[in-house]
Amino acid sequence: MSKCIENPRTSCALGGALAVATGVERVIPIFHAGPGCGLQVSIGQKTGYIGGIGCPSTNMFEKEVVFGGIQRLRETIEGSLEVMDGDLYVVLTGCTSGIIGDDVDSVVNEFKRKGVPILNVQTSGFKGDTYYGYEITLDALVNALTETSPKKEKTINLFGIVPHQDIFWQGNFEELTRILNKLGIKVNTFFTEHQGIETIKKSSEAALNVVLSPWLLKDLAETYQNKFDVDTYRYPGLPIGPTATSKFIRELSEKLNLDRNDVEKVIEEEEDYVYSHFERNIGVVSNYRFIIVGDANTVIGVTKFLANDYSQVPLLAVITDDIPKVYHAKIEEVANLEYGRKPKVVFETDKWKISELIREFEDEATLLMGSSFEKEIGNELDIFTTLVSYPNTETFIINKGYAGYRGCLTFLEDLYNNN
Repeated sequence: MSKCIENPRTSCALGGALAVATGVERVIPIFHAGPGCGLQVSIGQKTGYIGGIGCPSTNMFEKEVVFGGIQRLRETIEGSLEVMDGDLYVVLTGCTSGIIGDDVDSVVNEFKRKGVPILNVQTSGFKGDTYYGYEITLDALVNALTETSPKKEKTINLFGIVPHQDIFWQGNFEELTRILNKLGIKVNTFFTEHQGIETIKKSSEAALNVVLSPWLLKDLAETYQNKFDVDTYRYPGLPIGPTATSKFIRELSEKLNLDRNDVEKVIEEEEDYVYSHFERNIGVVSNYRFIIVGDANTVIGVTKFLANDYSQVPLLAVITDDIPKVYHAKIEEVANLEYGRKPKVVFETDKWKISELIREFEDEATLLMGSSFEKEIGNELDIFTTLVSYPNTETFIINKGYAGYRGCLTFLEDLYNNN
């Protein structure tokens, strides 16, 4: 092992794949993996239609490692078909089956020839982390299911918010969908509003893919472009608050050739709603000098909102995603704020190293935002700490979100209520 990380911030590829499979309505994931994999990658995930410890699994033991697990997989699929009603069955492979080289495709193809809607995705945990599993599973679903359909001018596919890895993923999808619906845009998320296989099949109808990430889903964007002639608009981060959200809406509306007057009317209404609340509560505003630790989308979104809209002072921004270095310079544009002081931007995944970075600012920082991992150093240095990123083991979240116009108000409520 070339690198040891204390307290990883992501699951393995199997965990990211499970998040996608359980997020799509009426999809049944089937593990071809060891007996502990289903439980481990389900920690912190809501189950959806079927998921978590309820997922069928081959539970590979020594026998399967020595003699192969093909027959065991065949039996598990047959049993799943008998007792579980789904629109699609997705076999997700773990490290064990990947290491011994089981020919999973051959078994899956047997069932395909019988008319079973089934798909195999190679998600051995050693192949990558949650983001890798998220990307390859989405790409596999689109390649296998999406059909060529006539374009609809005001339909988009919204990607980049990773289920469960973004702890506010459902609320973020819902708020952005609400805003875009006001503009007359139909939004395909695949993961909300009971969207399922039919949504994926017809997703080539979209006039545009919208990816809320500075680095994810390059291959998926190419798939849509090459197979279905769907372009991709990339917004680098999660739009939080009036400044970022209005910028996002204006850029997207230009891509879709929406009527400018209609767009500005929606922006005016939404900004008035937010600013009226700002005005009524201006007396409770504190002056924070803050540190934020989390995934790129959250760090970019929260930092820009607090600095540009709320005049707080950014000190340190720690990106915890294991992002290829080719994207680092682009992500560091988080430092381009409408504010005099720019934060120190660092890419780091190790808990101990992140704690040491935070220590450098212990005399200045009055606010630390991060995951449950940051509570320890926050308490030690007596810095007020609030949770905005994964993992969060201390609060129950249903559909709360920080994205968009109304999401920033929820964020401020959490910030001051936890103080």
